[in-house]
Amino acid sequence: MPLRAKVASTVSRTAAALSRAAGRGDGSVIGGWIGLKIDPDLLSHLATGRRIALISGTNGKTTTTRFTAAAISVRGRVATNSFGANMPTGHTSALAKAGATAFAVLEVDEHYLPQVMTAVHPEVVALLNLSRDQLDRAKEVAMMADLWRQALQREPAVRVVANADDPMVVWAASTARHVTWFSAGQRWTDDSWVCPACGAHIRRGEDGMADNDWACAGCDLRRPDPQWTVEDDGVIADDGRWHQVRLQLPGRVNVGNAATALAVAAAFGVRPEHAAPPLAAVASIAGRYAVVDRHGRRVRLLLAKNPASWLEAFEMADDAPTLLAINARDPDGLDTSWLYDVDFAPLRGRDVIISGDRAYDLAVRLDVNEVPFRHVPLFADIVRAVPPGPLEVIANYTAFQDIRAELDRVV
Repeated sequence: MPLRAKVASTVSRTAAALSRAAGRGDGSVIGGWIGLKIDPDLLSHLATGRRIALISGTNGKTTTTRFTAAAISVRGRVATNSFGANMPTGHTSALAKAGATAFAVLEVDEHYLPQVMTAVHPEVVALLNLSRDQLDRAKEVAMMADLWRQALQREPAVRVVANADDPMVVWAASTARHVTWFSAGQRWTDDSWVCPACGAHIRRGEDGMADNDWACAGCDLRRPDPQWTVEDDGVIADDGRWHQVRLQLPGRVNVGNAATALAVAAAFGVRPEHAAPPLAAVASIAGRYAVVDRHGRRVRLLLAKNPASWLEAFEMADDAPTLLAINARDPDGLDTSWLYDVDFAPLRGRDVIISGDRAYDLAVRLDVNEVPFRHVPLFADIVRAVPPGPLEVIANYTAFQDIRAELDRVV
């Protein structure tokens, strides 16, 4: 690297280490921020010589990134932003901290994917899904798909691993020259009833259509045949063989995340029989899915930040006392109207407790859905308010971090 980049990289690592030592955070942002101030091209310099995969989408990218890094690690050391700092500052910090590695797997915020692709020239890009997320400050879904579409057109050499079940992703990936399709099932479809190409209706579940199939009623956009498919508790690979996937993480959605990781690993020459076993070691991602014992209560943490992820969280959560916590700070988005896109009916019959800055917004929504609840503001009081045994916690981003801090920042 040029001397300026070497200095910037060293300062980045030092700043991150000091942040961790001072208890101010994990250093995954501040190090990159300072490094890029010294050398604005530092990310590009740090990426040079590495084989890089980028993982992007509205939901599941942190987990899929962790799975993919674990799968590729059988080939050698992998640099990754494992704490979810998914903007260029986080990528810079992660690569600087890792030092020389042959591989890098980076989670990328969907808005920043075009910028990061230009900076690092990845070998593989995985596109997971697109749905509504923080619309008070984020782009509408079809606009995001068009940004991806243009970015892939500018990078013709990149290999794309894309979700065949999401019409927005399929349209975005249609400009790429090399696409591997995966199917993990798509439970949330409310953001893809209108074709992004022509505006016609997306047909689903009609006579003669197979499960998960979809097609535009007005143009030739339709679900492509996937090479990688989830089946039961395993994955059918591109060679037609089924591979069992053993995971500690709950829910069918994580089997789908694992399938994506295996498809990306295969693009780097790691076959599923070698890539799948390391996935079993992944137990928690920055506190997500962590289980903590507190005063005889077995507290499990689930992050849900938008309607699609709340749907998946309800499927993962056990029938037990359940805390729902909602904030509306900058990282969450200030608009809580998305709560009305979530069907809370699956929680009927449970002991539901609500908390967070916007607990009253949540209270109105639950009342509309006829879900009884209790409001308990403090987490310590919530733990005492439920009997010994399991306590499921479902929270959006900053509410999740508040509770994680109460539990000593579990990882």
